[in-house]
Order: sequence, then C-alpha cells, then structure tokens
Amino acid sequence: MSAIKSISPLQAQEILQSNPQAKLIDVRTSIEYSFVGHPIGAIHIPFKRPPTWDAFLDFNQQLGATIDALSTPLILMCRSGARSMDAAKVLEKAGYQNLYNMDQGFEGDKDVHNHRSTLNGWRFHNLPWEQS
Repeated sequence: MSAIKSISPLQAQEILQSNPQAKLIDVRTSIEYSFVGHPIGAIHIPFKRPPTWDAFLDFNQQLGATIDALSTPLILMCRSGARSMDAAKVLEKAGYQNLYNMDQGFEGDKDVHNHRSTLNGWRFHNLPWEQS
C-alpha cells in the first residue's frame, strides 16, 4: 500500500505555508517550467524527457542533492498530476517517507475546449506563480 498522499493545489499551498521544511518539486520539462510558468519557490527537477517520456536516470540523485533528509515533506507537481505521481512512486521506492502528489498540477485538467487552467490547477486557484 502506498503512503503517497493526493492533495489539491490549495492543500499544497497550506502545507508549504505551515511547514517551512516542506518542498515543492516541479517535475515538468524545462520548457514547461520556464515558458508556461511555475510556482514561486518551486524546485525544478525534471522527471521525464520528451519525445519518448523516459524517466531521467539521475532524478533521485538530483533530488538528493537538494533535499536534506528522506523524511522531508515533498510535494510533487507536474502539468496535471500524472508525471508527478510517477515521480512520487520512484521516490517512495527510494525510501522517501513524506510524499504528496498534487492532483490537478500546475495547469489542471482540460475543459470541453481542450484548454487548461480553466477548471482547476495551481494557476486556476491564483496561487503565486511566475514565468522565467
């Protein structure tokens, strides 16, 4: 049974505000992070690379160089919550103990017109974000 907790962007923001040790890990591509935007203060560590969407083999190493302890609360996010859940599962196998997957992600689910950021997601909720 997985210990990964699914949370909304609003819950993620609450955790980040109430626990200074919690870290928000953005696992999207560099292009998404820079051009679509990212939460202010997010740590960017890409998990998969297009066009094959294979996972980066050094993802755990990159995260380990940034995070002090396996018990650090980590909130993982991507565009919509799928890649971040895959990353959370990899981290869980590596021994990380306090993992959250941010459902809805940065851009949220698609609406009937295939647009994102209109139904849910970090940006939809007007949480702090910026573009590089």
